[in-house]
Amino acid sequence: MSKTFDGLVVKEQSGFFWVELADGTVYMCRLRGRLMEEAQSTDIAAIGDQVTISILEQDESGLKGVIEDVAERHSILSRASRTVGNRGGGDREREHVIVANADTIFFVFAAAQPAPDLHLLDRFLVAGETADVEDIVIVVNKVDLEDPTNIESTFQPYITMGYTLIQTSAKDGNGVDQLREMLVGKISAFTGPSGVGKTSLLNRLQPGLARQVKQVSKTHKEGIHTTRDSALIKLDIDQYGDHSYLADTPGMRNLNVWDVEPEELDAYFIDIAGRVSDCRFGDCSHINEPGCAVRKAVKASDISKIRYKSYRQLRGELEESIAYY
Repeated sequence: MSKTFDGLVVKEQSGFFWVELADGTVYMCRLRGRLMEEAQSTDIAAIGDQVTISILEQDESGLKGVIEDVAERHSILSRASRTVGNRGGGDREREHVIVANADTIFFVFAAAQPAPDLHLLDRFLVAGETADVEDIVIVVNKVDLEDPTNIESTFQPYITMGYTLIQTSAKDGNGVDQLREMLVGKISAFTGPSGVGKTSLLNRLQPGLARQVKQVSKTHKEGIHTTRDSALIKLDIDQYGDHSYLADTPGMRNLNVWDVEPEELDAYFIDIAGRVSDCRFGDCSHINEPGCAVRKAVKASDISKIRYKSYRQLRGELEESIAYY
């Protein structure tokens, strides 16, 4: 039996996985056949995974290997992807793992150009709450384009809930040092909608990454996808020998929450979760039942009306998905 080595998946693309070993050597790998069978309904391997590989002979395209085993994950940031055919096994939904084993997730939105989509942010936060990560951070980029008073008013409900919020400007560097300090010695994930300046922030965090940057579409005011694959970027900010990696993921215009039942959703809206026990009915949907403590809190402005609308929209989608299938 060939010798095996442990490594970290640092890039994935089209069924190939680039695995970095402890000495820094990177091998391009495929999954062993038995693992490919398990990958019908979820991503068995993804960036951030700790894997065991066996080494194949080097060919003209470089170092090659085979992933033999994937270690148990301590966190998983996922989204639901509806697929057909062999990869999805014909199932109604498939789990797409955005990043495995992240310690911190940074959800990056712009203060302006494009305007922050709070309903999308709420979806991301639900995905973050289900991921079992240590820290969830909201990054508001392009603060140089918006009045500080408007930024504070827009994001105050999230600060009140206890989320960490960092205001940054990739243009002038504001907030970048604070962001960099939170990355040391961790696997972190940068994700959010397109066009919010994630790639520009990466170039500020570590000059020379040479990530392509495109202007936000002036016609549709939507971001243009510039990152084509998922990768862990090793950052030159290590202290005491720690390794710091940042997952730069493709921009997303939407996110379908994975593996959350409608009746479970309120647990992942942390401002709503604290009110659930006060509802008259234990199975309250917080839509039209009498004695609902959540709706009472919304009426009293103790829960943001925008957040409550996000909850209702997402719950409706989850119920519709179940009814459809």
